[in-house]
Amino acid sequence: MSSPRVPSLDLRDLLDRAEAASPVEAIDVMADGMAEMLSATEVWFWITDLSGRAVARFGGTDANAARLHQGAAEEVPVVPLAGTVYETVLRSQRPDLRTGAEGSRLIVPVTDRGDTIGVVEVRLPVTPEEDVIASIAAAARALAYVVVGSRRHTDLFEWAQRTTPFSLAAEIQRRLLPSSYTCEAGQFTVSGWLEPANAVGGDTFDYALDRDSVHLSITDAVGHDVTAALLATVLVGSLRNGRRHQLGLQAQAARANDALAAHSRPGEFVTGQLVRVDRARARLAVVNAGHPLPYRVRGGAVEVVELEVDIPFGLYPGHGYTVQHLDLRPGDRIVLVTDGILERNAENVDVEALLAAGADRHPREVVYTLGEEVLAATGGDLRDDATVVCLDWHGGPG
Repeated sequence: MSSPRVPSLDLRDLLDRAEAASPVEAIDVMADGMAEMLSATEVWFWITDLSGRAVARFGGTDANAARLHQGAAEEVPVVPLAGTVYETVLRSQRPDLRTGAEGSRLIVPVTDRGDTIGVVEVRLPVTPEEDVIASIAAAARALAYVVVGSRRHTDLFEWAQRTTPFSLAAEIQRRLLPSSYTCEAGQFTVSGWLEPANAVGGDTFDYALDRDSVHLSITDAVGHDVTAALLATVLVGSLRNGRRHQLGLQAQAARANDALAAHSRPGEFVTGQLVRVDRARARLAVVNAGHPLPYRVRGGAVEVVELEVDIPFGLYPGHGYTVQHLDLRPGDRIVLVTDGILERNAENVDVEALLAAGADRHPREVVYTLGEEVLAATGGDLRDDATVVCLDWHGGPG
């Protein structure tokens, strides 16, 4: 007699259920639907913490019923990632199936264009076959889009991702970062990471894709806490405004500089590096406003890209910034950093050696590893934000 077979999922039905539910309940409704279709004992969604070092169990089977019994107070289980199967799945982006006397546990990644949102954990009484595992993985990919769409309407996702309280400065800084830290496309992959100091140091990074180019920026405002966050807000807001007016890189820099000079006090400024990638010509345009020089990894060799360094933003209104150009080859990696990566109390971090050792890793892993190394070198006592942006150029048609 053959063993019972786990049925595949009806993805269309799952999405219809999620769409019919409120944004707050959509994840739990999908989990309940998956459990029903698979005859699973449990289905849980674990969302990655904003620190990148833990996952929080945000939703799953019977979660809404449990909340009705608990009342308003919600307890979210949090698991540190280091050494766990959750970390393995997030880093490898491959399902993990383990079978024992009590049944099977399958964990699959929930990822949107390279951005690791979390994992789905499914417990089954029997071992699933390959086609069933594939259907669960497809449901997890669909769940990523449900999360992206639902979180626009509620703070619950953000709340679940915060295992430590945010200060006002950190709240402002968080709003200046892109909603997704990683973006994968055919021609390129870009990923960023910010390791916040104990007192927010005013770092930001940003990126945006349009039809013929990719825009990147990395900035560092002078000072700490709310003052630095407000300076960063003016600069990033102006850069985005210029970009959305389809201004060229030089005009974006000039507009941002004038805006900051008009809304800051003497001695307040922001360093930054603005990049525009011409996707058709495989050419990089760069404005360096008093910022640490970028790195290039080409053919496994790491070098500092020697650029002319212009003055920081906000010092002199009407200043014209110089745009410099670099050619890109398929396989090139460009890495932008803030000076928090190079601070004196992080001097044991050999950035070039780390980039060489991680030349074959995904940009998502590269930026996170640099942040981890700086944190370890400083004993967790960061005196300034440490921020990294990594661009991999794959080449090919747009």
